Amino acid sequence: MSDETYLDRLVNEEALRSYLEEALGSTDEFSIQRHAEGHSNETLFLTWGERELVLRRPPPGETADTAHDVLREYRVMDALQDTEVPMPTTVLACEDHDVLGSDFYLMERLPGDVIRGEEPERFADPDHRERIGEELVDTLAAIHGVDHEAVGLDGFGRPAGFTERQVERWGKQIDWAAETTAERREVPELDRVGEWLEANVPDDYPHTLVHGDYKLDNVSFAPGTPPEIGGVLDWELSTLGDPFTDLGWMLSFWHDADDPEPAIPELYPTFMAHEDYSTREELVARYEDATGYEFEHDRFYRALAVYKMAGLGEMFLARYMNGDSDDDLYPQMEEAVPRLAERALEIIEDED
Repeated sequence: MSDETYLDRLVNEEALRSYLEEALGSTDEFSIQRHAEGHSNETLFLTWGERELVLRRPPPGETADTAHDVLREYRVMDALQDTEVPMPTTVLACEDHDVLGSDFYLMERLPGDVIRGEEPERFADPDHRERIGEELVDTLAAIHGVDHEAVGLDGFGRPAGFTERQVERWGKQIDWAAETTAERREVPELDRVGEWLEANVPDDYPHTLVHGDYKLDNVSFAPGTPPEIGGVLDWELSTLGDPFTDLGWMLSFWHDADDPEPAIPELYPTFMAHEDYSTREELVARYEDATGYEFEHDRFYRALAVYKMAGLGEMFLARYMNGDSDDDLYPQMEEAVPRLAERALEIIEDED
């Protein structure tokens, strides 16, 4: 599938121009570029006159249940504009499917860097490397410290029973994807992981705003040094729930020196194994100091994080097999998901 054909499925340029002229005023300068780094909701970079904007919309085709709710993503981002959580500036949300065939929203594009496979050269310094992890943890603590009622997010989720529902929901999404992916291969290890998680759900945890996909490449670092997060991105899975699911997810993408090679190198960077970076243990200690919470049940939350990634991988593969994505990463999930399942079992069986 060519980029041009896929972009045509995402954007009706004439309809979008007409809508934006009414909402933002007319301009002679209008361009659209698809951002290929994302692997879930589609991200498009727009130039509208002198404004640099980001458009977020769901991928085309069938999706699983509650995934890809971009209007929900917009709601929480808009609510956090005046809090201590660094955020991109929201612009507008649209639920008129006559424009693009789906909901979408616009925000201002942030200057700076999203750190993916390698660290930016400006951060290649012992103090800066340490500060990256500190910024990541401090910002997560700020998210978990938001007074959700005060910012208008009361009723944004159901924190009671959240973690149990997480296990159940991701199991269902894996089953949904497996209806397609079983044509290629089956992953019985995922059933073992799911059964262990169901039997080991923590009984008690704080109730806070959670991001749902918090990790290093879902924050943008502002230009300059020292490292400072300019905005938290990708809020599509945010809700009220268990903050330790966020922490476990973040830690699952943070590579310690003695960790095995990641199942998906494109999504799991390893540069933070360098001695200048904080270890997972140090990040947890800083989080506990910042929030006053004690991070118990480490194995559960880290195994849950890998299980969720395996679930995403199965959905990626299903979408690819159904012809609903041209992402080069998606077909790799045929081999990557079984490796993720094995990694989750390793975490479960590690008594240390």
